[in-house]
Amino acid sequence: MTTFLGMPAVAPRGVGQLRGDEPFPVAARRELGNEQLRRNLGHATRTIRAKRAAVVGEVPDWEELRLAGEALKAATMARLPELLVQLEEQVTARGGHVHWARDANEANAIVAGLVRAAGADEVVKVKSMATQEIGLNEALQAQGIAAWETDLAELIVQLGHDKPSHILVPAIHRNRTEIRDIFLASMEGAPADLTDEPRQLAMAARSHLRRKFLSAKVAVSGANFAVAETGTLAVVESEGNGRMCLTLPPTLITVMGIEKLVPTWTDLEVFLQLLPRSSTGERMNPYTSLWTGVTPGDGPQDFHLVLLDNGRTAVLADEVGRSALHCIRCSACLNVCPVYERTGGHAYGSVYPGPIGAVLSPQLTGVEDNASLPYASSLCGACFDACPVRIDIPSLLVHLRAKHVEAAGPSAEAISMAAVAWVMAGATRFRGGERLMRLGRLLGRRRDRISALPPPLSAWTASRDLPRPPAQSFREWWANRNA
Repeated sequence: MTTFLGMPAVAPRGVGQLRGDEPFPVAARRELGNEQLRRNLGHATRTIRAKRAAVVGEVPDWEELRLAGEALKAATMARLPELLVQLEEQVTARGGHVHWARDANEANAIVAGLVRAAGADEVVKVKSMATQEIGLNEALQAQGIAAWETDLAELIVQLGHDKPSHILVPAIHRNRTEIRDIFLASMEGAPADLTDEPRQLAMAARSHLRRKFLSAKVAVSGANFAVAETGTLAVVESEGNGRMCLTLPPTLITVMGIEKLVPTWTDLEVFLQLLPRSSTGERMNPYTSLWTGVTPGDGPQDFHLVLLDNGRTAVLADEVGRSALHCIRCSACLNVCPVYERTGGHAYGSVYPGPIGAVLSPQLTGVEDNASLPYASSLCGACFDACPVRIDIPSLLVHLRAKHVEAAGPSAEAISMAAVAWVMAGATRFRGGERLMRLGRLLGRRRDRISALPPPLSAWTASRDLPRPPAQSFREWWANRNA
């Protein structure tokens, strides 16, 4: 059997959460003015960084594990078509059903149809980046189906009518006082005397969710990994809500990006060592749920796997950019990024924020639909050092910037650089340019630097000063050095 997904195409517009309403610089400038947000983010990312550093430091072969993860991901991407077919065969042989979705619209329609076929009008959900990417909750709501998030942070975001701002900790931008206020305002059955003490908040959420777990007919999950050789799916989590969703409802629907594959169980061993240390700073995650098709009398008796493309084959077609598909969604790059720490996740306009979002989102949507994101970085390289599968994010950012420049065509900056190159290519022109630059001394005479230039050069001085040109050029000094 041959499965044909069609020619590589980017994620469609008007659906999902991959495109922001405004460019990153505009959104970032607004978020920088939120002092509470910056305090929340600074405290949270410092805490996660310290935990991660402690547990990573315990592993003597950490760099070897990173190299193994990188090699396994690269080898999987090279064999992705055949491995996906193998996965489909194994899931089907074990009583599951596999659905192929070219994009967000197809995936949403498939899931809505399956929920209706199960006779349900609500679902419980395990935390899933893929379902957020395609806007599944909104699509189900439009069909009259309620989708209840069961991860605590996702529940906070949902009840607060908010958007996630972090891959691992979606409510990282909220402090516990804000969370209490959200629960009191929006959570059905929240006690009137609820305080912001963490245990009380957790117990209120537990009471609210327990009713949903026991009544739901359908659960929707993502998948951290899928093992091609056996058709096994894996979800790792820290709260136990995932285990409840994956075992209690009679119908389970898993939406998984096609890049989440590993070929064998042995390969999975590497990632189960890399992921918890890089994400939550734990030696191993508290709950690892693994299921293979349907087991009579145990767990869901109707299992569906939706394999999602939504731009991934377009990313795979780029020999340089495809390494973004290696991401295991640990969020380590977010926690070390100085840009993310100061602006937060909402500024990126995508469900994938931070350094990995700055390279993944533009490729899934087409670079021009997220043209500002590859510039949302200082290129410091901290993200590459932290990445457990060694994704060279700084190089990908430069690659995507080049694609944007090529697509945008001639700009004032490009014309200026071409003019400077022409001047510097000839000795006579270069000497003339040096003399002309000396006029700049007049502009910088008061502060010994130039802080304002007329358009189009004002775009440069709006963000940085220019040094005042020297009174004597190097050539002049060299010619007169003996004197």
